[in-house]
Amino acid sequence: MVGALPESVLTRQSLTDAASGLPGGRLEEAQGGRRCVRSPRVGFASMTAANAEFVTLDVDGAVATIRLNRPPMNALNEAVQEELRDVAREVGARNDIRAVVLYGGPKVFTAGADVKELSLMSYAEMVQRSTGLQSAFTAIATIPKPVVAAVTGYALGGGCELALCADLRITGDNARWGQPEILLGIIPGAGGTQRLPRLIGPSRAKDLIYSGRFVKAEEALHIGLVDRVVPPDDVYLGALDWARQFTGAAAYALRAAKQAVDCGLEVDLSTGLELERIQFAGLFATEDRTIGMSSFLERGPGKAEFVGS
Repeated sequence: MVGALPESVLTRQSLTDAASGLPGGRLEEAQGGRRCVRSPRVGFASMTAANAEFVTLDVDGAVATIRLNRPPMNALNEAVQEELRDVAREVGARNDIRAVVLYGGPKVFTAGADVKELSLMSYAEMVQRSTGLQSAFTAIATIPKPVVAAVTGYALGGGCELALCADLRITGDNARWGQPEILLGIIPGAGGTQRLPRLIGPSRAKDLIYSGRFVKAEEALHIGLVDRVVPPDDVYLGALDWARQFTGAAAYALRAAKQAVDCGLEVDLSTGLELERIQFAGLFATEDRTIGMSSFLERGPGKAEFVGS
């Protein structure tokens, strides 16, 4: 959580962003005109998932699997980052996708950045590239659908940062997590210093970032870095099971819930409550709200057949 943000960065345009995800959503001024800051959009050449070399997209029964495929360690070079951005945009836009699994394969999620590529970059080059690096990960974090990371093997450095972009993390009991960038003389650059303390608290995050130590699965569960620990062979199936529960859910309600929680974490309580109010009221313009309430009154809870509109 952070305190109230300056008026100059909490704008009427950002309130438009909050309402834009809902059909018929209206722009309503938040108290004091304040709103959480959305990351700037950075223009990059478009590439469809079908043309990607290192990131594949498979859709089965309304659940999409975004899979990293750059063996042996799924190192996150610039090409992988750009493909992640493109596939995130695709799954966010497709109405046939209701939930997402982020997966690196049965052996490793990702061991982090391509250190060889990084070692050849100058300061000036990294100044240019760092914006694209962060925005690629943010594209995953802002997919307007439930996202679960299925983590096997290693989630280190950029791998840990990528998993932090998911809503839930399921990990194998033999997996290792960490932010070891300090051992290279740098710090996390794809969200680790920001998303990690928001998830596990600043003291625990600083311990991991300062030391660069690896964390076993059970400790990761204890400190709140992961949500479930399962045998390695059950990681992907467990993630699929979690994602499948949303295939018949109210899509716009899920979208609104995710935006309200994620944006609310960035602002003071009164602004967060205003965001919630806008999202809540906007859902009364959806067909699923009518279906859900009618079903409840006629047949009781949990029996609605939503249509995603």
